[in-house]
Formats: sequence, C-alpha cells, structure tokens
Amino acid sequence: MSYFNKEPNYEHGDPQKIGIILANLGTPDKPNTLALRKYLGQFLIDRRVVEIPRFIWCLILYFIILIFRPASSAKKYKQIWTSKGSPLLVNAQAQSKLLKKYLSKEFKQPIEVSLGMSYGNPSMKKAFNELKSKNCTKIIFFPLFPQYAASSSASAMDSLWRLLLKTRNVPEIRTIRHYHDHPAYIDALKLSVLNFWKKKGKPSKLIMSFHGIPKKSLYQGDPYHCECHKTGRLLAEALNLKESEYEICFQSRFGKAEWLKPYFSEVIKDLGKQKTKNLHVICPGFSSDCLETLEEINMEGKSIFLDNGGKDYDYIPALNNNSYWIEAMGEILNSNLQGWIDQKWSLVNQQKKSALTKKQAEKFK
Repeated sequence: MSYFNKEPNYEHGDPQKIGIILANLGTPDKPNTLALRKYLGQFLIDRRVVEIPRFIWCLILYFIILIFRPASSAKKYKQIWTSKGSPLLVNAQAQSKLLKKYLSKEFKQPIEVSLGMSYGNPSMKKAFNELKSKNCTKIIFFPLFPQYAASSSASAMDSLWRLLLKTRNVPEIRTIRHYHDHPAYIDALKLSVLNFWKKKGKPSKLIMSFHGIPKKSLYQGDPYHCECHKTGRLLAEALNLKESEYEICFQSRFGKAEWLKPYFSEVIKDLGKQKTKNLHVICPGFSSDCLETLEEINMEGKSIFLDNGGKDYDYIPALNNNSYWIEAMGEILNSNLQGWIDQKWSLVNQQKKSALTKKQAEKFK
C-alpha cells in the first residue's frame, strides 16, 4: 500500500487552474452531545490550541472535559443553530460561492474556490481534494483569521501541510498569513459599523472584542496581541473616534492561566455599573458569526451589561456575506494572484493548447 494518497484521474491536455482554499476554524455537525464530543475532541487535542504537556492534558481532556463539557456546549449551540445548520458553516459556504462569482467577473481565467475547516466538516482534506480533482496546480491558502495567531492561523496551515506530506504531485502553494491591517479589510469593517449606526445611531462607546489567547503566548513570540490592537486603532481612525469613544478587549478565557487583558466580561460589567447609556460591540477577528459571537457576545454579554445597570446593548454582526466583504476578500487575494494570472488568457486559446497537448500525447501511447 502506497504511503501517498491516490492522485485524481488526469488526462494530457486538461487545463490547469488556480484554486483558493477558504479556511475557517470549524463547527460541530449537529447541536447535540455526541457531535460536540467529537468536535471538541478534535479541536482541543491540537497542540497549537492547548500547549499543556500531553500526558497531563490528555487526562484532563478525556476524563473531565469531554465527559462534562459537550452537553453544556450543545445547549449553547441549540440557541444559535439555524434551519440550514451552524451559522458559521452557512455563512462560510455563502462566502465561498459569492467569492467564486466575484472572481469570475474580475478574471477571465477560471478560479476555483473550496471551503475547508481545521476541525469538523467540510474538512481541509475535502477542500484540497476538490481542487486537485479540478486540476488546480496553483493553490492560495486563505485562512479567514485577520490577525495571525498560532492557535488559529498556524493550526489551519498545519492541516494543509499534513496533507501535502502525503501528496505525490504537490501543487504550488501561496499562503495569506494575515490581513489585520489591509485597507480593504478595514474599509469593510468601517462600512459594517456605519451601516449599523444608520439604523441604531452612534453609541456612547464602541467595544472591539477579540478572541483571547493565554498571555504567555505574547511573550513566546505570538504577534496576535499586537495585530489586534493595530486593527482596533485603524478602525477607530477610519471612524474618526476619540480614545474615549472605544475600547479594545478580549473574550473567551479558558482555564485558570492569565489571558490577554482587559477581559470583555469585566469591561462591560464596569461600563454597566457606570450606567453607560448605550454600548455597541463588534468582533473584528471573525469573518463569520458563530457560537462565540452570537451566544457569548450577543447573549451573555448583553445580560452582563444590563444586569449591572447598563441601558442599551447591541452587537454589530460579523462581515458574513455582505457584498463589501466579498469585494474586500477579492482585493486581499489580488496581490497574491500576481504572476499566476494570465492577462491574455482566453477560452479559445486554452482549447487550442489542450488539443495540441492531447495530440502530442497520442504519439506516446
């Protein structure tokens, strides 16, 4: 049995294509205990996600966390689950389809787009194999994490590298490491906020909350903290906000270790006690709404704020499938496509080249 995965069927003359893998974190298949146990087991065993020594962590994970946590997580997922499935998956699938449509208008050359998750379905393997089967010999890997972090961006990259280790015919690969300060991304965030303010009005304060990571990661060389603050600063400048009108914080602590501060829950609790009139929260680190934004930020956050004396609380949805975000994705991809796009490409010329190649191949049969 070969160590390498089987290559897709190929015929001489098949046109070579460019492929895009849109990579995201992942989601359980269903909002129930069994699906959550499977998903969390896959997610939390990743060394990028949890860096505790393996023996100790495996004891904690398999004999405590995966016994008790799936049921409570399933209850939370049921609160945000849609008739079409997980919000993250629904939004990511829409992004994939809309991006392909956008690229087809921008470039004559055919570009394929596939969605792959670091954990759960559709898997990274499925996305990679789809592109390989369409003869994509050049692939751009696009993790939808604006700010680079080892536990998100690098973990997604790992899932692709593992596939390449067992690939005989390895395609050219380009990776988008981050886009935390890309003008198109900042403009998309700005439009998202301004469109929301047209309906709700400008708040007393705008909270920019990012997913948290352990504080020690910062000192170990992870640039995530700095990139989050740069995104926040650029967005505030784009919105012409004063320092007193916005605040950057971090959510989703796990365990007893110190994480990046200030903590979201403490910030909104204090603002509630200060009788803040109205508060808007945006999560610039998420391209799609998910459990973390819809349940933790929109539901739990609102309860904390109101229970502590706050007046009005609103969550500004993620970029999801808004047209300005799809266009921004296209702009982010554009610089990475340089050198791969043939400006003289045409279907007629491609068909001529394919016919010639097939004719030449017949001589060797």
